[in-house]
Amino acid sequence: MKYRYIRAIGAVFLIFLLSGCLYPKNELTKNQVPNEQQLETVQSAVDTYREKNQGLVPIKTTDNDTPIFRKYLINFSILQEKGLLGEIPGTAYENGGVYQYVLLTPEKNPRVKLIDLRVSDALREVAVKLEVYRNENLYPPFGQPITNHLYKIDYEELGFEHEPYVVSPYSQKNIPIIMDTDGNLYVDYRTDLYEALKKYDHSYKTGDDIRYLLAENTPFLPVYSYPYTVKDGEPVYMTPE
Repeated sequence: MKYRYIRAIGAVFLIFLLSGCLYPKNELTKNQVPNEQQLETVQSAVDTYREKNQGLVPIKTTDNDTPIFRKYLINFSILQEKGLLGEIPGTAYENGGVYQYVLLTPEKNPRVKLIDLRVSDALREVAVKLEVYRNENLYPPFGQPITNHLYKIDYEELGFEHEPYVVSPYSQKNIPIIMDTDGNLYVDYRTDLYEALKKYDHSYKTGDDIRYLLAENTPFLPVYSYPYTVKDGEPVYMTPE
């Protein structure tokens, strides 16, 4: 089990590196605020590229097992080479910003969305301390159980003064980081999903993945999330039986 955990941590760090979480630290304030016009400009370039290339989309190559919300990273170089995009948006990681531009449902209806890399940073901070802890202990620092499969983190065991969290790109509120039985880390988007279920029209039922409610209706993707469904009008985890 310990060997499996170390391999999982290694994969986590590789994902962080490939996703560009170590973005430049000298970004300007203007590069930290999503810009609707920039999103529309990139969307237009993607649509034009797709029309001229038999439905293909300008994305980077990623591993097959890359989680769906981080899989389809937009390749700005291709768009620039084809003369479809003048310059990379200032909010983009490639230009010193804190967002990655990605596509949602690229095969059927590609839409330009954003990954907030500050979420990755917050998870990486916990993952670093978790790796140190796991080098000296057999099991991850499980805190209070949430379900049979998910737990809060015993943050004091990791040397944190408070429960680890990320700042939600949806509400700007602090939302928790949680852990499964294998020590994998996730962002807990339940509060954002609860608000989304009330705010947006939908036909989701129990068993459906309601994370798409956030992805479809906002500029941001719920990266590093555990799957959720809806029950009695509230978001619940889709945990194994």
